[in-house]
Amino acid sequence: MIVTTKNLEIKQRLLSECLRIQNVQIQTAKSAMDEAQESANEHQGAGIEDKFESFREACQIQRDMFAKQMDEAITVLAILKRIVATKENKIITLGSVVHTNLQKYFVSASVGEVQVNGEKYFAISTMSPIFKAMADKTTGETFTFRDKQYQIEEVF
Repeated sequence: MIVTTKNLEIKQRLLSECLRIQNVQIQTAKSAMDEAQESANEHQGAGIEDKFESFREACQIQRDMFAKQMDEAITVLAILKRIVATKENKIITLGSVVHTNLQKYFVSASVGEVQVNGEKYFAISTMSPIFKAMADKTTGETFTFRDKQYQIEEVF
């Protein structure tokens, strides 16, 4: 039972770190979006219309790009919030922590590298090619991805 408690603690810390990273991304995108909007507003009605009109349009395009990034980050955050970190998984699915002979993964969202207890995990989404290669497998099974053979050492 001690192993299960330790595993669930790792999963909860992974989820917390992914949520933190995602919230930072949302705040960064929001700040950049607001800044682009402010720049566009400041240059409204300035003397030389043509020059400032194209500048304003560029600011609007930039604001829209940051708004899209923010929307995507909010969507990823919603996926992360669906994960139940108190549940131990036996097969690889959303919310699983997977230890292989080559790397460790947290099936959640494409957040990238996440460190927990000095260990490196890769937070991957269920849409990623490597997830598709390992989906629905369990401890002891193998899968191949990019010509490499992975041995699944643990799933929780």
